[in-house]
Amino acid sequence: MTGVVEVENVWFVYDTNLALKDVSLNIEEGQYLGLIGPNGSGKTTLLRLMLGLLQPDRGSVRLFGEPSTDFRQRERIGYVSQRSTDRDTAMPMTVEEVVEMGRYAHRGRRRLQACDHRIIDEALERVGIADISEQRIDRLSGGQRQRAFIARALASEADLLVLDEPTVGVDASSRDNFYGLLSRLNKDGMTILLVEHDIDVITTHVDTVACINRELYYHGDSVSFLESDALTDAYGTHHGIIHHDHP
Repeated sequence: MTGVVEVENVWFVYDTNLALKDVSLNIEEGQYLGLIGPNGSGKTTLLRLMLGLLQPDRGSVRLFGEPSTDFRQRERIGYVSQRSTDRDTAMPMTVEEVVEMGRYAHRGRRRLQACDHRIIDEALERVGIADISEQRIDRLSGGQRQRAFIARALASEADLLVLDEPTVGVDASSRDNFYGLLSRLNKDGMTILLVEHDIDVITTHVDTVACINRELYYHGDSVSFLESDALTDAYGTHHGIIHHDHP
């Protein structure tokens, strides 16, 4: 498989505070990786390094084969943050206009063409919000807004979907539907990196788990993760994981 993200022996220090110590892990094409760890464990730092927003103090990070800080094809990455539902509530834009933004990197200065509209329509249909495409983004529920931001990523024809605790503030029913959507996208070939605090979500939906607390305590399949001591080691206590039957 092709490496989408390659993290090798990465160290990162904020002033005198060690954030990451000798972390190595890869995300392969088509993988659905869940990144988990306690608060202050370095998850956000690792994510920012992967996206090229930070430079490691030691080690290397490659994104689609290039040093992450040199990577310029940003349309290949769809990013949905936990703050999206808050930050964009004041945007006087329709759902369709938000998804249209995904075509900006492709169209340059030219007007949208028929092929662009087709891709936008397909993205809206794929995430199940075509029927609300004319509604304003600030009038939607949190779950609907997150679907709109995923549709924007699909419209940009992203190869990697990165989600940072995307269901914070989203009700339980919408959350389950949201993760069902991610599973379907992954089955269709989308590579997904999910940063989550909910252990149950991680062990239920993803196929690969990375557990960190400054150091990497586990990187492997989700079934073996449940059987390992990684959570006890990373969190310092067992979190009472619910065991699920995996196909």
